[in-house]
Amino acid sequence: MKRRYDPAFIKALKKTDVRIRKSFREKIAIFAKNPLDPQLNNHTLREPYKGLRSIDITDDYRAMYEEMTVEEDTVAYFSILGTHDELYGKPKN
Repeated sequence: MKRRYDPAFIKALKKTDVRIRKSFREKIAIFAKNPLDPQLNNHTLREPYKGLRSIDITDDYRAMYEEMTVEEDTVAYFSILGTHDELYGKPKN
């Protein structure tokens, strides 16, 4: 599956710690070989991110993407990157 990145995704990635960027490169290499590798915890999302999928970058960071068909290719368009709390809000006790 081909991968494309939203400019805002790249900007957010560049603002992260070097360890997060390294982990992203490692996880995206795994994704390129097998998007459903268990290490990625690839799963569909519900509102407010319905239509997107998420993969784990670290224990805390997530990358969200949408699967699109461009001509005859399936493309993973990564558009959102952030910590679990940033994306989903803090869990309620």
